[in-house]
Amino acid sequence: MNIYDFKINSIDGPQINMENFKGKALLIVNIASKCGFTYQYEDLQKIYDKYKSKGFEIIGLPCNQFAEQEPGNNNEVKQFCMLNYGVTFPLSEKVEVRGSNAHPLFNYLASKAPFKGFDLNNPSAKLLHSMLKEDLPDYLIGDTIKWNFTKFLVDKEGNVMQRFESSVEPYEIAPFIEKLL
Repeated sequence: MNIYDFKINSIDGPQINMENFKGKALLIVNIASKCGFTYQYEDLQKIYDKYKSKGFEIIGLPCNQFAEQEPGNNNEVKQFCMLNYGVTFPLSEKVEVRGSNAHPLFNYLASKAPFKGFDLNNPSAKLLHSMLKEDLPDYLIGDTIKWNFTKFLVDKEGNVMQRFESSVEPYEIAPFIEKLL
């Protein structure tokens, strides 16, 4: 099994076969419009613009599991991303990324790139860790997705290379993307 065995539904409805991304490096991100990390859309789009012509794609998968930070329907999500951040990278329909109803793609990603903890030297990561520890301690257990804007980098052969937690800024991932291109 690899990343190309999965399918997702686009935000507009048609199914996207992950096999369509063979030969491209991918960044797969669970996204939300009312999250403290929502500002990352801006840098995600910049990275997408910079590397798209070199064989790079970003896929955003909206998720409402974390403090209901993606409450809108698919059309509202798409409009928010386009109008506020000029997002042009592909988006899926809303999905769950953890728990018994998690999309199989996210179960696979988490199994291939386990959670390694938060960088507690990063103020955002420290704050997120403290909030989860106090309010949702079970979220810190295991390798499942911890919060919105968890990012997975996949190479051109469909291998999951690295996981970046919510607090990792998109521009920090650029050197890793460049190595894959």
